[in-house]
Amino acid sequence: MGPTSMIVLIIAAIAFSSIAILVAKLVLKASTNEQKLEPYECGIPTQGKTWIQLNVGYYLFALIFLVFDVELIFLFPWAVVAKSLGWVALVEIIVFFFILFMGFLYAHKKGALKWN
Repeated sequence: MGPTSMIVLIIAAIAFSSIAILVAKLVLKASTNEQKLEPYECGIPTQGKTWIQLNVGYYLFALIFLVFDVELIFLFPWAVVAKSLGWVALVEIIVFFFILFMGFLYAHKKGALKWN
């Protein structure tokens, strides 16, 4: 794949998304009512202010989840080739888990896993 393939891919992506948005604007009737302008919260009508400041702990918890979720993505290819690589693969995964565990201990020490 050369640079021309990438340019064609980008142009195709822009064209397809633009056509989809244009067709949706032309075909669908715009409907605005009071209910559509309200923030959605599990089907329950909102009470009080909807613009509130959230605790940064939720953000940190989400980031930690993302790190460990991505770790699983790297674990599956390693499991496929582990037997063919032998001891090298075992040492690499031990180092990988050690780094992840140190990150987990750091997050735990900083209190990122506490909900209150």
